[in-house]
Amino acid sequence: MSFFIRGALVEYGSNFMGPIPNIVIFQFNPEQMARSFSIPGSGRNTDSVENTCQIESDQTSASPTESFPLTLYFSAADDLGENNIVSVIPRLFGIGPQLAALEKMIYSPGGIVSCSTLASLSAISDALPGSVQPATRNAPRQQIPRILFIWGTARVLPVVITSLSITEQKFDPLLNPVQAQVEVGLQIKSFTGNNADIGDAIGKGALKYTQTVKDVQAVLNLAKVAETAIDIIPF
Repeated sequence: MSFFIRGALVEYGSNFMGPIPNIVIFQFNPEQMARSFSIPGSGRNTDSVENTCQIESDQTSASPTESFPLTLYFSAADDLGENNIVSVIPRLFGIGPQLAALEKMIYSPGGIVSCSTLASLSAISDALPGSVQPATRNAPRQQIPRILFIWGTARVLPVVITSLSITEQKFDPLLNPVQAQVEVGLQIKSFTGNNADIGDAIGKGALKYTQTVKDVQAVLNLAKVAETAIDIIPF
């Protein structure tokens, strides 16, 4: 039987089941990955003298931002065919547990319940007679989930889920989803700027590790093309 590594999304550093991380393993690895880079300063307006000087300086205060979408597929067919303990959960819930774990990654570590509870209490307070309406109401800032995108041994990246679309395609007699297609938008976290998650040591370490692997690969590419480059470069 052939062996292959599956990609995964791993949520860490939250209170989800204590020290146990929230993990979604790709049942089927995506067949393609279209990576795009947003380069700071590439779209600056050149009308003003200040912006012109900035462009001419060939300097930037930020790194490019990488993002990419993934198409994931989930099916309960394999587990339902086992006829053992593995098939118990899909027989009860289909692929609901996988989808629920994925959905949890877009909410703050406080969870869906705490956010909805705060909203409900706020609505009740507003409806009470004699309640004083404040001039402004600032929603409390929520910590975004800390997630690692693991794609083989060379790519372990801290990411943020920027979009999530779930299409449930087939259902069992209890109306549990047994097949689904999921579109996930991911953006690699940046640890610079005012919104940097300075306390995310795991994410920083993962990003540094992946960047080191890329640096090594770039050096290996240079060694590979060195002989050809001598003939191409005329100086």
